[in-house]
Amino acid sequence: MLIEPIANILNGAYDKREYPALYEQFNIWNIVKPLKGMRLLDATPVYRNSLLKYRALLAAGADLTVGISSVMAYDEGIVGLLRECGVKICSADECGNDEIFDIVMDCAGAFSFLSPRIGYVELTRSGADAYRDKGLPVFFADGGAIKRIETCLGTGESFFRAMGYLGYNDWKGRKLVLFGCGKVGSGILYYAHKLGAECHVVTDTGVVPERMREFAEGFTDFRDIDAVLKVLKGAFAVVTATGVRNALKDIPAKAVTDCGALLANMGVEDEFGPAIDPKFVLNGKKTLNFILEEPTLLRYIDATMALHNAGALFLIGQHLPAEYRFILPPADMEEEILSVTRRDGLIGDDLRLIV
Repeated sequence: MLIEPIANILNGAYDKREYPALYEQFNIWNIVKPLKGMRLLDATPVYRNSLLKYRALLAAGADLTVGISSVMAYDEGIVGLLRECGVKICSADECGNDEIFDIVMDCAGAFSFLSPRIGYVELTRSGADAYRDKGLPVFFADGGAIKRIETCLGTGESFFRAMGYLGYNDWKGRKLVLFGCGKVGSGILYYAHKLGAECHVVTDTGVVPERMREFAEGFTDFRDIDAVLKVLKGAFAVVTATGVRNALKDIPAKAVTDCGALLANMGVEDEFGPAIDPKFVLNGKKTLNFILEEPTLLRYIDATMALHNAGALFLIGQHLPAEYRFILPPADMEEEILSVTRRDGLIGDDLRLIV
């Protein structure tokens, strides 16, 4: 059975308080086998912490294939270990569209070209449009409250962990200019405040969440270029987290590269834009936390992975009308997972910021 080899790879790497939702899911599903015989492809980015997600699916009786693609980063070493264990690996670049799965558990629409028997479970907002003409139900894990744990708290924490990995650990009193105050930006702002940084946020000032205002020194409207140029002066670091490609296009590139600050991108897209050479930006403009062995700590992604898993079970148990296609996580499903996270996890206090 594949569960034991995966347990051997994990080898006690995590405290169960780091993954309370997946721990409970594994224990229950290992008894009731709700996915027995179901052929699933799971395209979650493959890192060591993903093994706990796979373990729960295998315990549920699923016939599991792990999907990898150029769309999302993955740990080649973990992929190799999975192959050695006998887990099937499918590359989006090599997988034919005649592959038959009951459910495709996708990420960023990388495997949306497949036509599963039942439907899809999508992990990210960036993958939503890929299923527009598929004619099959899509459970959208990004559409509820739980995903904010990962994108807000998890990504915020990982930005500073990545900076620490590069040798930048002391933030007290240092000026951080943050572009964007959505889910990712809010997390960076929250952790900047906890670390004593003086954070200045450039964003659409009309839509800043009220609960975030206490964490910043000030907010500057991104359309006021003169004000943005003033904010950049004296910055220790500048980080983009707008979720918009080429978000800094209206700001003179020289003003950004010559301000003396460390430059980093935390968006999936190139937010600095083509006018700024990648050599000026940490990790060559790629999302900074992916320099880490664990880009998002398990404690912040546990509930998301459990929800992604639960989405497969939800689709199997439904009799959806033909016109019913796009499914947000039901509130009771999310609350069940969140209650376990609050009760048994390590991040209960921080959850009050977002859910």
